Amino acid sequence: MKTVTVHQAKTQLSKLLAEVEAGEEVVIARGAVPVARLVPLAAARKVRPLGLLRGQISIGPEFFEPLPEDELRLWNGEGD
Repeated sequence: MKTVTVHQAKTQLSKLLAEVEAGEEVVIARGAVPVARLVPLAAARKVRPLGLLRGQISIGPEFFEPLPEDELRLWNGEGD
């Protein structure tokens, strides 16, 4: 981890950003007191498109039928 002053950070920002892109962390200090840290951004997560599994999964009409009474009681916390 590299430490630079605010003045160095202002004059060498492009160079410091290249180092951060290469994986190095840079601490910016005001005098001897660290005040900020430059780190690479985490890779953005890919957005999953809607309908990705369209045609591969089907839900039958039985899915929408009411649950049997004994199973419904279990879901409601009644019984064993």
